[in-house]
Amino acid sequence: QFDEGRTDFPVDPERGLDAAELSQLLRIHSLELVMEFTSETSDRIFGAKIPHHMLLFLNKTSPVQLALQDGFRAAAGTFRGKVLFVVVDVAGYGADVLPFFGLTPGDAPTLRLVRMENNRKYRMDQDVFSDAAISAFVQAVLDGKVKPHLLSAETPEDWDTRPVKVLVGKTFERVAFDETKNVFVKFYAPWCSHCQAMAAAWEELGERYKDHADIVIAELDATANELENITIKGFPTLHYFPAGPDRKMVEYKSARDVETFSKFLENGGTLPEEPPAVPETPGNSTGSEEPSPLGTAESRDEL
Repeated sequence: QFDEGRTDFPVDPERGLDAAELSQLLRIHSLELVMEFTSETSDRIFGAKIPHHMLLFLNKTSPVQLALQDGFRAAAGTFRGKVLFVVVDVAGYGADVLPFFGLTPGDAPTLRLVRMENNRKYRMDQDVFSDAAISAFVQAVLDGKVKPHLLSAETPEDWDTRPVKVLVGKTFERVAFDETKNVFVKFYAPWCSHCQAMAAAWEELGERYKDHADIVIAELDATANELENITIKGFPTLHYFPAGPDRKMVEYKSARDVETFSKFLENGGTLPEEPPAVPETPGNSTGSEEPSPLGTAESRDEL
């Protein structure tokens, strides 16, 4: 059932009816103009394949916050098909997605826009809930006039005294792109079993190189920290940033053990060529990756 009584679908007289476009139109208009994020609607929200989601976080137990939906709904119609407007109840089902946005229930009411392709998040300088303000903000994001809002955890006091340096969003740039250092970074998620499996090897690597002035072994929790030009799509992801002014980045995709890591570092960010190995019993030679939360069937309930 559509919100509107009628929706016209333009047909190109030369190309005829485009089945894919018609299917997308039906998918879009089968959704309410404003969706509430619940266990029943999450599959439809992500399955709509709408490139941006505009989110209103509110506490539904508050009548004052509930009233903010009026301006939100009034802004939604202009962007139908481009931006999906979604209400998230911080006191209900939506509470689980708050950490993904760096929010707590006490931050409601607030607005966020998410670009689904890369999980980039955008926020107003100051939340204004009128339809005019919301429309202007959404259009500015679509026009590329708003910079993403990047999450960053606080810097631990002992972040640089450990064998494995602990990076956060606000310290990453100056450490990873230090022209005098070769920096090897593990991007991980605390819940990732593959990250947990290689944790001991990474700590041992840190111990091995802690006295090397030109080599830094580091890690960054990619669920709590976001970087402007690096998108992490699976965990763990390992990147090597060689010394020098060129701001190069090399993704490491080989075996996740201390000896192979060391060969990679000693060889300047590449592995020395070796003769083909005799096939062994299938195993986890390079390790596996767990996908980042968004867009996966298992965890896409995290907006």
